[in-house]
Amino acid sequence: MYKVAIEAVKGSTDVAVNKMDFDSRNVGKNDIFIAIRGTISDGHDYIEKAILRGAIAVVCNNFPETIVDGITYIQVKDTNKALAYMAANYFGNPSQNLKLVGITGTNGKTTVASLLYQLFKKAGFKVGLLSTVKILVDEKEYKATHTTPDSITINHYLKEMSDAGVEYCFMEVSSHGIHQKRTEALYFAGGVFTNLSHDHLDYHATFAEYRDVKKIFFDNLPKTAFALSNIDDKNGQVILQNTAAKKLTYGLRSYADYKAQILENQLSGLLLKINGNEVWVKLIGTFNAYNLLAIYGTAVKLGLESLEVLRLLSDLESVSGRFQFIVSNSNITAIVDYAHTPDALENVLKTINDIRTKNEQLITVIGCGGNRDKTKRPIMASIASELSDKVILTSDNPRNEDPDSIIQEMEQGVAAQNYKKSLSIIDRKQAIKTACQLAHSNDIILIAGKGHETYQEIQGVRHDFDDIKIVTELLNQLDK
Repeated sequence: MYKVAIEAVKGSTDVAVNKMDFDSRNVGKNDIFIAIRGTISDGHDYIEKAILRGAIAVVCNNFPETIVDGITYIQVKDTNKALAYMAANYFGNPSQNLKLVGITGTNGKTTVASLLYQLFKKAGFKVGLLSTVKILVDEKEYKATHTTPDSITINHYLKEMSDAGVEYCFMEVSSHGIHQKRTEALYFAGGVFTNLSHDHLDYHATFAEYRDVKKIFFDNLPKTAFALSNIDDKNGQVILQNTAAKKLTYGLRSYADYKAQILENQLSGLLLKINGNEVWVKLIGTFNAYNLLAIYGTAVKLGLESLEVLRLLSDLESVSGRFQFIVSNSNITAIVDYAHTPDALENVLKTINDIRTKNEQLITVIGCGGNRDKTKRPIMASIASELSDKVILTSDNPRNEDPDSIIQEMEQGVAAQNYKKSLSIIDRKQAIKTACQLAHSNDIILIAGKGHETYQEIQGVRHDFDDIKIVTELLNQLDK
């Protein structure tokens, strides 16, 4: 049982509450409302509304000016932390009933978490997954709305997993989730650091702050846990500096506990040598070699036999929207990838360039999301135009921004020598169609940025939009 540090109370503490919520719209009779300060709105502005909807108690950072008789007000220093503790207690601290592993880093979180789920399922265990793509309670699937859900949602699903007999759960841990204390009061058996590169500087003031928030997750791991870090990343050692957990490393270039060499890299897969043993896997690219090494290290640390882990690695299938590709009847390869950071985009493009013969065109379709980090827009366009034969700048999820303005900011990153191979088409479907029309037999089309997403968000409205579905239909039409 976690104890919430209370600073002051107004009203009686001898009240029975029904349930808790931090969204005033969901509050009902005899509920407790936790006022959270978010990036867009402040829950303290909705205390009165929550009371009108039936809240009997309020947890807040500061007492409101108007105190209503019969309502209990509890002042705490940090309502995010209080919510995490309260949610864990309410659901019976379910993270203690299974082995929970958190995966954090800029790129690779979804792949590592999803493939660990897949591997442990193949090994015969009941497994849970909390990821950007979906939430899985063994084989029961739920839709995901955030990379790291709120504390109530996390504990709700962990409780469901515990009740279902799930033994292992793999969870993506975002910097937002760490900063907003969503992972507080969770008992982690281990943590994995994938890498750190340019992202979320719309939320974190500096790269150092972004890194240090990631580090907090490892600082908070118990000494009974393990902390597995990518030692080839320049921040890999920093992440481990103050953790009490068992420190473990993996890498391709450095001395590490789990070490790999890439022996072959083809469009059909990778031949790796991991800790002296060769294994053929269906995933491709150096970035996936790192992902697979993180998965190997985690599985071995959790008690699976190393040769059995290698056998299971060879059977893993790629994650939806992560280097997912189709080949048309006219032999055009279309690759859909979630790469939405400069580092991820560069990794994917370099992987394609390493594999291809250079006798074919590489055509890249790329956009940047609205209401997100603007500084990466010209960088993304620069990378795409430098490493592709043709690049089409288009919309991603414009959200509440003008898509034309986003593309203009991207265009600033295209060097003069790359102007002729660069096009700008606002409509994403038209951009993909143009790429298909420009492609010839053996050419490769990369559609980056959205990956697994099946929608496009424009002015607050989500429209059906699935990159892999659209490019498949367009290529099929050209084949007729």
